[in-house]
Amino acid sequence: MTYLFSYQSPTISGGKESLENIMPGHSGLELCPPPPGLEAEFETLFTSECLTFLHELISTFEGEVDNVLCLRVSKQAHLDHTGELPGFRPDTANIRNDPSWTVLPVPARLQKRHVDIGDLAPCDSQRFIKALQSTAQGIQVDFDDGNCPTFHNQIKGIYNVWKAVKNQFPNVPHISKAPVLMLRPRAWNMVEHNMMVEGKQVPGPLFDFGLLMFHCGMELFKTRSGPFFYLSKVESFMEARLWNKIFLWTQHKLGLPVGTIKATVLIENVLAAFEMEEILFELREHSAGLNCGIWDYSASFVNKFGHRGAFLLPDRSKYVNMEKRFLRSYMDLLVQTCHKRGALATGGMAALLLPLDTCSQTYQTVLASVTRLKLLEIKAGVDGFMVYDLNLIKPMQELFQMQTKSENQLHQLRKDIVVTPTDLLSMPSGGVTLNGLKYNIAVGVLFINAWLSGKGHFFYRGQVEDSATAEISRSQVWQWIRHQTRLEDDGRVVNRQMVEAFVTAVTKELSAHCKSDRAKQQLQTAADMFLEVVLKRDFPAFITTHLSEDHTFLNTHKSRLDNSPRSKL
Repeated sequence: MTYLFSYQSPTISGGKESLENIMPGHSGLELCPPPPGLEAEFETLFTSECLTFLHELISTFEGEVDNVLCLRVSKQAHLDHTGELPGFRPDTANIRNDPSWTVLPVPARLQKRHVDIGDLAPCDSQRFIKALQSTAQGIQVDFDDGNCPTFHNQIKGIYNVWKAVKNQFPNVPHISKAPVLMLRPRAWNMVEHNMMVEGKQVPGPLFDFGLLMFHCGMELFKTRSGPFFYLSKVESFMEARLWNKIFLWTQHKLGLPVGTIKATVLIENVLAAFEMEEILFELREHSAGLNCGIWDYSASFVNKFGHRGAFLLPDRSKYVNMEKRFLRSYMDLLVQTCHKRGALATGGMAALLLPLDTCSQTYQTVLASVTRLKLLEIKAGVDGFMVYDLNLIKPMQELFQMQTKSENQLHQLRKDIVVTPTDLLSMPSGGVTLNGLKYNIAVGVLFINAWLSGKGHFFYRGQVEDSATAEISRSQVWQWIRHQTRLEDDGRVVNRQMVEAFVTAVTKELSAHCKSDRAKQQLQTAADMFLEVVLKRDFPAFITTHLSEDHTFLNTHKSRLDNSPRSKL
């Protein structure tokens, strides 16, 4: 069953109408029915006025979304065909060499962003409420890496944001006093399967952004609490330019001043690292700075250059960290670029989880590890970073305050830094280990298993794992097979036979924790899908795109919807 809506004018007058009262006309916009248990939330969000807004937003920009995705394909084909490496663009040198421009200052609520909560899928009502009650400066409200974009999760998550902005959660501070919401829509590669405009499924980020802005934008503006966004997986300044056009159009439609929307761009792609100043320039009225994301960024090297032997990425658990040249150069350049232009620079997320026993040696070891890594970022000049574990908020805020004694580090211009293309493209030395291979397989299989359960993250060996760690995990396994890499443990070649054997062994080990035959079968399905991904001749650009388009995911999700009750929270 599909609801059909048509639009005869730019606006529809009147208050909220039930879907049954909106008369179908032509098939300009098609929307699937509400997920079971979310009928009231669905009707609250999809008012006639909102549907008009979504229709206009999507029909205005979906062609340009297709264009930027085509530019990605064209750029990749050029790199593959020529063997060239990226560098700083000569055609935009005037932007980089012009010292006069800066981004607009961010609002007061963004000036101090020492510790944000990361990877928070807002469909998790209980965790979302706890985050709103916390002392964190901000919350990464994540519809991307830490979220599985089932229709249920998107509707529940957006509705929960609406409730927070409308101050409808009990025992939660007013939105003007709670941690600031940094809304993270899906990336350009994701599609919303449950809505079609003019016969095409709509871009996922336009669906998320449109609903969030229509329902929350004005209220966030009035309370000086937003609207603020994270923009995922941007690969070029042309993509930043498109987001800027979307911001300008949306502000005009909703009656908001230019510059109201502020966005932090996550530099998660090696190509974007060479265009950071240009990205800031395109968003200079709407920029809230740039962010480092170590695992998506590392995985992008395999995405872009993985078939080249010179770009073999060694075992990430042993040889890849922010102290290595290519990642340290990337962070240094990001901080220098941001502060040069008056923009905030934020670091990555601490994925480790603190043990409950605060007196244990393990607790002290984990805290010391997080402290050491975050201290590196602070000394590099970042203005803040993220943690997953809410119990890390206080110690990390104390660490930041002790080191900086200021709201931010914009005064740290890092003029001592000179980063070259060679610095950014220098792969760390090291090999492939047996433990690293097994760990990557486990993370990849468990992520797909979580995805099939409608979840975008899971916990493994004392830390949270999400699509970013799944990307680097499956990327490395694919690349190690492609280059017939030898294990440094015993010299064996990583090939199909070895990986299939380890997937079987790892799956058997993991299945011991499954509580039902159905759970074991789902885990086996995840293992089969993982093998499909890592054995492909051509590298799938994004594991989330592959999974969201795969019939196994869609059928499994439909079965789960048909048989599982939904929480009323």
